[in-house]
Amino acid sequence: MSPAEDERSLPLPERWPRASKFALSACAAAVAELVTFPLDLTKTRLQIQGEAALRRDGAAAGQAVPYRGMLRTAVGIAQEEGVRKLWQGATPAVYRHIVYTGVRMVTYEHLRDSVLGRAEGESFPLWKAVCGGMTAGAIGQFFASPTDLVKVQMQMEGKRKLEGKPLRFRGVHHAFLKILSEGGVRGLWAGWVPNVQRAALVNMGDLTTYDSVKHFLLLNTTLVDNSVTHSVSSVCSGLVAAVLGTPADVVKTRIMNQPRDKQGRGLLYKSSTDCLIQTVQGEGFMSLYKGFIPTWMRMAPWSLVFWLTYEQIRKMCGVTSF
Repeated sequence: MSPAEDERSLPLPERWPRASKFALSACAAAVAELVTFPLDLTKTRLQIQGEAALRRDGAAAGQAVPYRGMLRTAVGIAQEEGVRKLWQGATPAVYRHIVYTGVRMVTYEHLRDSVLGRAEGESFPLWKAVCGGMTAGAIGQFFASPTDLVKVQMQMEGKRKLEGKPLRFRGVHHAFLKILSEGGVRGLWAGWVPNVQRAALVNMGDLTTYDSVKHFLLLNTTLVDNSVTHSVSSVCSGLVAAVLGTPADVVKTRIMNQPRDKQGRGLLYKSSTDCLIQTVQGEGFMSLYKGFIPTWMRMAPWSLVFWLTYEQIRKMCGVTSF
């Protein structure tokens, strides 16, 4: 049998390992995103509430804040906009995770195994895991930033309707085209800097914590590579990711949702640093943790669903454990 025939006889995961891992991680991420999306919508609405820059700008003058707190926000959306609106923006969110999660997972494994040189059965230095996680998250989020922008803006459409403002988009594709026509290609990457910063911090918490905790448990306890170990590792990763990522997430959400001029420049914030300073000065430091509870409540089940699904899919398809 010739080498070409030998290659064709191999299973797909062995013939195209990176493409297979990309597809498997994208599938697992889509499942996790759909299950936990209402918490993401609630978090986004909470992060916009009481925005000091909007009050100074006069855009929200005389308007009462319709919701306070996570539960009242979620219930209010369901009652006033309909239960289905809890999944408004889910389509671009799934698009985003197909790109974001696929790229970050493949990048992290490549960096960990080929660049940073982790050996099977040996401990992996934390600093290497941190470098790999932050780099993978930043690269994945940069490529996925346009879909994240559309997701954030579509999540705010129901709020605009309640305030009597005209809706901006008819759907996902219309949103992409409108943002592109108004701000050009650069407009699709509005807010990418805080987006990438957030992703680097979140993945320092998510990828780094999951990988480090899992292999620590395997090397130092009697636990084996099964769903119990995956569950413990994912719970730890969700908590650390929420703590590290929420401040950058608040800044990212506000920059992406701010009104823009005809050149696509933000009217409220000049940069992520300016947004951070205005937010802390106008609302206090703890405003950077607006939406922390739903962020954590979403990241914990998201991590649990994603990692359990991902590990099981890899096992079913004959791919080695993460």
